[in-house]
Amino acid sequence: MNSRRRWAIAAGAVVAVASLAACGGGDNGAEEALTTVTFWDPYPQHDENSDWATYVEACAPEGMSLERTSIPNGDILNELTTAVKEDTAPSVVLLDNPAVPDAAVSGLLAPAEDAGIETEGPDENLAGPGTIDGTTYGVPIGANTLGLYYNETILEDAGVDPAGITSWDSLNAALQKVTGAGHQGITLAGISGEEGTFQFLPWFWGAGADLSDPGSDAAVEAGQLLSDWIGAGYAPKSAITDNQSASWDLFLTGEYAFAENGSWFAQAASELEFGAKMMPIPAKDGGAAPVPTGGEFAVAPTHKDNASAHYAAANEVIDCLVGAGNQVTTDDMLGYFAANGEERQQQIDADPIWEPWADAITSAEGRTTDLGPDYTAASGAISEAEQAALNAAGDEKAVRAAFEEAAQQVAQ
Repeated sequence: MNSRRRWAIAAGAVVAVASLAACGGGDNGAEEALTTVTFWDPYPQHDENSDWATYVEACAPEGMSLERTSIPNGDILNELTTAVKEDTAPSVVLLDNPAVPDAAVSGLLAPAEDAGIETEGPDENLAGPGTIDGTTYGVPIGANTLGLYYNETILEDAGVDPAGITSWDSLNAALQKVTGAGHQGITLAGISGEEGTFQFLPWFWGAGADLSDPGSDAAVEAGQLLSDWIGAGYAPKSAITDNQSASWDLFLTGEYAFAENGSWFAQAASELEFGAKMMPIPAKDGGAAPVPTGGEFAVAPTHKDNASAHYAAANEVIDCLVGAGNQVTTDDMLGYFAANGEERQQQIDADPIWEPWADAITSAEGRTTDLGPDYTAASGAISEAEQAALNAAGDEKAVRAAFEEAAQQVAQ
């Protein structure tokens, strides 16, 4: 890094210290040079010997080492809350995008401008979750989303033309055909919590439902769709507790016709012997349903002591991962799309497996873009309603009651 850039980063960090000091943060003593940059990510599947670990460690600023800690996605926000309170937070965190608003309003994150983090470049729909009340707190490390995979062999055997699956009615007709031909229907992740909500949103939004009103008729219709799949045997009962990896494992058996799952499985799908392709998730009355953006934001946690040193180091590491020209390499490591449209096109041009996903990523919606930090409560209520709907296995009264209860929770 040239001396002018180092000066700019340091100057930005000094601004950060002053800003945070006004809120009770800031340096309490003399600045000390960092020898180790601490880095958290939510990827336990990439162990210390993985290519990803080696790649991240190579982003350590000159004269420093990088110490990576991997924390499960469901735990990382709680861990960060404790660490910031104790002023032991890492310099960089890769934080799941729906957790960014909560972290920001709780004072856990330094504004990107204060920390000197470059935020220009990502597509607006992908960058949206990182901006809260006009202040940007991080930059997307990449993006992923959901689609509907299908088993070509099964559909051919059952006489189903995938091109004809464009609505809920046509999908249900296909499920009836494939199960009637002796095959299994569809896998999905209905697990309690954000992962289940993430997978439910295409059906929720595809019905025309709004996150601010989870008790609407449209929301009930979405819950009823999945509930009926359990009741009819189209989806396995394990969907109630399956996460995305478990539901994908079921699809890998070759027994299921469809799997709702993520773009991060596209490479694996292209290598399956039975032939797996992706189609957009259909909306209720036709066309493609809106799908949520997945992926993490690179953020700089708030520090009190030695803040400017932490922010300067964070800036360098984040630039190494998502700066201009670096996104494709980083996102190829993770099976993600680049958040910048031009760099994403490079990925698509280099590997045709990404082509079916191009439109889905471009039109994907941020989960927190409309509600900000209020998304957390809405997501929790919707998750509980979905769990009740799946357990109801088609019982219409139980499904409606579950979503009406969700609406009451959100209104409180």
